[in-house]
Amino acid sequence: MLQNYLPILIFLAVAGAFGVVLLVLGLVLGPRRPDAQKLSPYECGFDAFEDSRIKFDVRYYLVAILFIIFDLEIAFLFPWAISLNAIGGFGLLSMGVFLAILVVGFIYEWKKGALEWD
Repeated sequence: MLQNYLPILIFLAVAGAFGVVLLVLGLVLGPRRPDAQKLSPYECGFDAFEDSRIKFDVRYYLVAILFIIFDLEIAFLFPWAISLNAIGGFGLLSMGVFLAILVVGFIYEWKKGALEWD
């Protein structure tokens, strides 16, 4: 049983060792010349205006969640479209229910004003 996984284990060991060696070489051979300019906080070429732990508007998170939902929708639609002949009417009905739920959620978000930026 172990013979089947031996090439994978060897590959993982070599890749892990290679990664560790490169990190150690970077730490040992890399230049260390910190100065005030390199150690200063940086925000788009300017000094930081305020504390970095400010609160974001909730709408930002809503739009981010909507993006993730529709991105996942596309990830589900591609395999479904490829195997539509094999899954037949049941697959079509299942995807219709899935899309209907997403559309209801999108309409809810739209009516709540989550997509409005004032």
